Amino acid sequence: MTDRHSRTVFFISDGTGITAETLGHSLLTQFESIRFRQVRIPFVSSLGKAKDCLWQIRQAAEEDGIRPIVVTTLVDANVGKVLREADALFLDFFEAFIVPLEEELGAKSTHTIGRSHGQPSSQDYTNRIEAVNFTLAHDDGASDKGLDKAEVILIGVSRSGKTPTSLYLALQFGIRAANYPLIPEDFERNRLPDALYKHRAKLFGLTIAPERLHKIRHERRPDSRYASLENCRYEIGEAQKLMLREEIRWLDSTTKSIEEIAATIMQEVKLDRHVF
Repeated sequence: MTDRHSRTVFFISDGTGITAETLGHSLLTQFESIRFRQVRIPFVSSLGKAKDCLWQIRQAAEEDGIRPIVVTTLVDANVGKVLREADALFLDFFEAFIVPLEEELGAKSTHTIGRSHGQPSSQDYTNRIEAVNFTLAHDDGASDKGLDKAEVILIGVSRSGKTPTSLYLALQFGIRAANYPLIPEDFERNRLPDALYKHRAKLFGLTIAPERLHKIRHERRPDSRYASLENCRYEIGEAQKLMLREEIRWLDSTTKSIEEIAATIMQEVKLDRHVF
């Protein structure tokens, strides 16, 4: 029996497939009643690989009893032509956007495979590597040395999302992000860690719902005082009071993705980066 509330979606690209998956996922999230089985197939740059994809698409259609959805960012028209032998809904982002751009710009595209991945300069790459190294060296308050070089310093209780957000900012945008934990000793003293006061302009806080924090901490240290819901409520409440008193901007990370958190931080702290 065909389940029209479940569909297989292929993200097929001659590159990493990340662009196709990102764009396609943005569309799929608009249909909450449908379950999607997502398959990413990168580096489809030959007719042989295209034929293998064709087989997988047809196999999914046979197993599901309904045609799949295929999201592509393929430059080579011959490769795309092979895929279109399958009975599927095709969403070709290059086809949708390149032709209108060619008409508007009065110029033909190069149709070069992987062109976007060759654009960043070696300096962009170096900046990102240096930012990641900086973030790792300043994770969870590991070092006060060189904090003056940080572009943003995230603060919050343990497991509120500081580390993954810091690494995302560093890897994706080349931003030197440090992070510092707020611990019970800070709440007892009712003040920020001493090392942070001269960097207050760079501080940005993360908070999280106590119930969510309890679940995260319980997976790490089950049945501990650290993970108890009562303690989570106490730490979050004290952290928020401290950030409000110190007039530090903060964001609730409970229902937000890393991308949303990072975008908000960049906007609030006015960090402008463009990495392609």
